[in-house]
Amino acid sequence: MALRRSLRLSLGALLGSVALCTGASVSGQGDPEVALVAVESEHLAPSVPMPRFKADASWPRLPSDTILGQIPGLSVGPDDSVWIVQRPNSLDMHEAGLAADPPTTLSCCRPAPHVINFAPDGTIRHAWGGESHAPEIGGTSQWPANVHGLFAARDGTVWIGGNGKDDHVVLQFTADGRFLRQFGQRGKSEGNASSRYLGNPSDVFADGDSVLVSDGYINKRIVQLKEKDLSLLRFWGAYGAQPGGGTRAQPFDQSQAASTGDGGADPASRAFGDIVHCVERGPEGLIYVCDRRNNRIQVFRETQGEGEASGGLEFVRDIVIAPGTGGLRSASDVAFSPDGTYMYVADMANAKVWILGRESGEVIGNFGRVGRYPGQFFWLHSVAVDSRGNVYTTEVGSGRRVQKFVPVGLIR
Repeated sequence: MALRRSLRLSLGALLGSVALCTGASVSGQGDPEVALVAVESEHLAPSVPMPRFKADASWPRLPSDTILGQIPGLSVGPDDSVWIVQRPNSLDMHEAGLAADPPTTLSCCRPAPHVINFAPDGTIRHAWGGESHAPEIGGTSQWPANVHGLFAARDGTVWIGGNGKDDHVVLQFTADGRFLRQFGQRGKSEGNASSRYLGNPSDVFADGDSVLVSDGYINKRIVQLKEKDLSLLRFWGAYGAQPGGGTRAQPFDQSQAASTGDGGADPASRAFGDIVHCVERGPEGLIYVCDRRNNRIQVFRETQGEGEASGGLEFVRDIVIAPGTGGLRSASDVAFSPDGTYMYVADMANAKVWILGRESGEVIGNFGRVGRYPGQFFWLHSVAVDSRGNVYTTEVGSGRRVQKFVPVGLIR
C-alpha cells in the first residue's frame, strides 16, 4: 500500500522536480564541474594497452525527493541516451517514507517509476512503468511482477522482461511507454522445447532482423524470434545444441542466485547453468551469451537456415571469467567498446568490470571493487557502453545504483 501511492507520480512532476536536484552540474567530457572520481583498477596484461576510467559522481540527475531501487536492466539507445528498468517494489518503508500514507518522512524519498530514460547529460527524458502500461490477458496484467532486463532498440522502442512469479513474457513499448506487442504470456510456461512460451526471460536484444531472448531463470536456453511477427526462428542451449539440464522449479527464489548449493560453477558443462543471464550481439554479428552460474560467456555465429534447435547456428568459443568464483558467480553481462577493440564483462560476485581484448578473449585487466562509494560495486548486474566510450553499470541487491565511467586515456 505504501509504495503504490508513489507509482502514481506523474511524469510532469518527476521531470519538473529535476531542477531541485543538488550536487554538481550536468556531466560530460569537457565540463570543468564534472565530479570525476578515481577508480581502483588492475592492469594484468602489461603488453596490451588498457582503457582507464574515472567515475562521474555527478551523473545522473535525479529529483531530490526520488530514490532508485534495484536496477536489473540497462541499455544505451542509438542516440546515446541511457535507459534503465528498476524495481520500486525492492524499496522498504524506511527508504520510501514519502510514499507512505500518511508520509513517514518530510523530504525523502518516493520511488522512481520502473523505466527511466536519461539524456547523455544525466537529465530525465522519459519515466513510466507499471501495470497500467501493459494489457490484461484473462484478467492478468502482463507487466512483470519483478522486472529483469531492458533493451533500447535502434527503432526507438524498448523491450522489457521479468523473472518474478509467472513472468514468462517479454514486452515491447514505445519510448513513452505505449504497449506494442509481446511474446509469451504471464503464467504460461512449457519448458525448454516450447515454441510459444518462455520461462522467466532475463534479457533481450533486438536488431531489426530478429529478437534474441535469454530465456534463463526457469528455462535454460536462448530463443531467437523473427522481428516481423515474433514467430520462432530457433532456440538453443550450450554449445548450440538442444537445451539440456532441465528447468528450474517455479517460482524462482532470489536466494538461489547467490547459492553455491549446486556444487559450484562448471565452465566445461555441456548444458547452460541455471541462470542464462544475458544475450548480446557484438561486432561482426556474433552472439554473446552470459552463462552466469558457470562463470563463462559462450559465443555463437549464425550460418544459414532455421529450425527449432541449433539449425543455422554454430558455436565459436567459450570465454571463462574468474572460473573459481562461487556464490553470485562472475559472468553477468557483456558490452563492447565503440571500435570493437575491448569487451567489458560485469562480474557480480567479484564486483569488477573485466576488460578483455574482444578478438583474443584475453583478460587485460579490470576496474572496480566491493563497496558503495563512486566507482565501487555491490551486486554489479549490468554494463553498457555509449558511442563515446563511456561505460555505464547498474547494481541490484542493496547496491541500487546506475553509474557512469568516463574514459581518461590508456594505461600502457
